[in-house]
Amino acid sequence: MSDHNLKTLSEVLNILRQRGITKEITMNSQKQLVLGKDEKLYQPEDLCIVKSYRFEGDSSADDNAVLYLIEDKEGELSTILDSYGGESNYSGEEFADFLRKVPVQENEIHNIDQ
Repeated sequence: MSDHNLKTLSEVLNILRQRGITKEITMNSQKQLVLGKDEKLYQPEDLCIVKSYRFEGDSSADDNAVLYLIEDKEGELSTILDSYGGESNYSGEEFADFLRKVPVQENEIHNIDQ
C-alpha cells in the first residue's frame, strides 16, 4: 500500500487521468464487474491489482475509501473505487468476494509521487 503523501482522492484521480487512466470498473445490477458502459465483463482471474491508494477521513471512521489501480489481461489500466470501514459502495458479499479473488502484484511504477 503506497503512502501517497496525503493527497486527496480527487488529486490522485486527477494524476491518474493525466497518465491516461480514465476508465472505471464498477459492479452492475447483475452483480458483475464491468469496465465503463459494459465494454468488458470481468472475472477475477482477468484482473490484477497493481496499486492501492487508501484515504482516511479526518472526522469520521466511516469516511474511508480505497482506490484500486487495476490491470486487465490486455494491459489496460482502470480503477475501482470503494468506501470501506462501516459501509461498502456495494451491498451484498459479491463485490468483496470478487476482490478477494483478484491477484495483487503491486508495482512501484504506479506511485503517484514519481
